Amino acid sequence: MAPRLATIDLVSKCDSFPDPETDPKGHQERMSELYTFVWEDSRGRFPIGYLPLSVLDALTKAPESIRGPLEVDHALRTVALFNQPETEEERTRLVAHLAAYWRSNKTFDILKGWRSELWPVHGRNGELLFSMERSAMGLFGTTRYGVHLTAFIRRDDGESKYDFRIWVPRRSLTKSTYPGMLDNTVAGGLMTAEDPFECIIREADEEASLPEEVVRKHATEVGTITYIFVTDERSGGEPGYIYPECQWVYDLELPADESIIPEPKDGEVHSFALCTVEEIQEQLAQGMWKPNCALVMLDFFLRHGILTPENEPHYEELRARAHRPIHFPGPHQNYQLPSKREIELRQQLA
Repeated sequence: MAPRLATIDLVSKCDSFPDPETDPKGHQERMSELYTFVWEDSRGRFPIGYLPLSVLDALTKAPESIRGPLEVDHALRTVALFNQPETEEERTRLVAHLAAYWRSNKTFDILKGWRSELWPVHGRNGELLFSMERSAMGLFGTTRYGVHLTAFIRRDDGESKYDFRIWVPRRSLTKSTYPGMLDNTVAGGLMTAEDPFECIIREADEEASLPEEVVRKHATEVGTITYIFVTDERSGGEPGYIYPECQWVYDLELPADESIIPEPKDGEVHSFALCTVEEIQEQLAQGMWKPNCALVMLDFFLRHGILTPENEPHYEELRARAHRPIHFPGPHQNYQLPSKREIELRQQLA
């Protein structure tokens, strides 16, 4: 039987890239397997991602006509790439050319999960440097963005210490990543130029059949979580890719009479179950949840007073690691909760 997971174990399974301050040896060992992907602007060079050695090797073997000029500094362990084209559109085409070349040559297993979705890579002035096929993002270790929503009802019936009943989906058994594991009610990746709130509305319809007017009027943006994940064999493709990630997080209280419930729609979800907090805590302890979704659920428990300094020995570490600094540029660096006026404008669109 697998050992039961404590809260800190769940955090470490998601935020699994060693921190240079708390684990300098582990960080040094991990960095020995990586090169830093750098970009150059008028102020000089800055990091935007991490490349495994296998990706560097594939880059050196790819024709320059496919990937463009490649600059490798072995002393600094840096790689500069894609910055010759002058426009974002041209750079995006160059990135797509390389990703398609690797896909056609079956260079990386991770590209078997090709999604035909473009995800953004940002510069330090907020500009879009280029967009990249979703499945290829992990090859370059650039920051990834997504949205997660927890839908719940309130029910005080004596079956639980808490009055939350949370809708928990089981991922499709045929998904290429984490098949059959438990997830947040709604979750998805943020495509280039997509607004996070509009993204969660789209995903809520596609994955859970939740009406737009309900989500638009009642979903509450509660913040972001940030972490750096190192992929494993369940992630799709080879293990060891670096995923710096920022997730916009939403809560949605649904009617207690269950007149509105999530239901599978696009095949991403096998089924939904309405669970007590205690049931979810047991699922988490058994390792049944997808790692980043477990962290979102723990954040929900923190925000709603289910986990407290009195009952959780790693309370402060959990709070800190659910909001880990990511030093690559992007919208996560200047995030602010929406203003009351912004919330009202969103709701008026329903």
